Amino acid sequence: MNQSDENHAVSPLVVVVGETASGKSALALELAQRFDGEIICADSWTVYKGFNIGTAKPSAADQKLVPHHLLDVADPREGFSAAVFQRLANQAIERVTHRMRLPILVGGTGLYIDSVLFDYSFLPPHDPTMRHMLNLKTLDELLLYADEQGIDTSTIDTRNRRRVIRLIENNGVQPTRKAERENTLVVGTRVPRDMLSDRVAKRVDSMFKMGLEREVSELAECYGWDVEAMKGIGYREWREYFLGAQTIEETRQRIIKSTMDLAKRQRTWFKRNSGIQWVDDRSYFIDIVTTFLNKSN
Repeated sequence: MNQSDENHAVSPLVVVVGETASGKSALALELAQRFDGEIICADSWTVYKGFNIGTAKPSAADQKLVPHHLLDVADPREGFSAAVFQRLANQAIERVTHRMRLPILVGGTGLYIDSVLFDYSFLPPHDPTMRHMLNLKTLDELLLYADEQGIDTSTIDTRNRRRVIRLIENNGVQPTRKAERENTLVVGTRVPRDMLSDRVAKRVDSMFKMGLEREVSELAECYGWDVEAMKGIGYREWREYFLGAQTIEETRQRIIKSTMDLAKRQRTWFKRNSGIQWVDDRSYFIDIVTTFLNKSN
């Protein structure tokens, strides 16, 4: 089989990435309607059942307009992983393709996106005993422990406690990756920093009006504050508020700051992939996808 045959054998996939609040979901929805597609959500928080407002989960109207996959697939008590996402996402891509429709992978969780793009080979599940021991340590203690074990932490976000624990569990070994998936178009949405800041503030205000306080209160009562899902942005910032140690405005500002910090991390992650086509003019996305699909056929 020659190279062109190999490319043709791989089904077309469109991937939309970008910072939080940059317009990814709206663009994916537009592309899905234009090109008879279905959306596969690559977000580490919208996978959880019941976590709707704070995760900016696609509305029921949008989900009715275009089929969405990998929403509400995880029980908050059990957690979720990139390896599980990869398996479910590849299954969804196969099913959508089988229906002769275009799979559109969209999201800002870089590890989830890359697990599909680069066919990551994930490491074995963690050892419960070791995980328990590591969970008892603070982040500073974990970093010290990693250093004592000779584990290089420079390749991960050392502010992410979960990533540090996973790295230690695997003695510094990280997942391997292959060449980028063939017959795949990866486009990125971006907006100026000041505009993004304004969008984030408005989105948080909208979440408050939609009843975010009530949603967080009910979820905290149901699951407690220690499940992984409650550590997501838009949820964890409320704990002090419900303890009476923080005002509603302070809660709002903390969510905005956390969201902007996330956007910065997302920019850093996606900069590593030189194959992403960043586009500022939304109308140009249609031309790019049209050209890509014409070449794929």
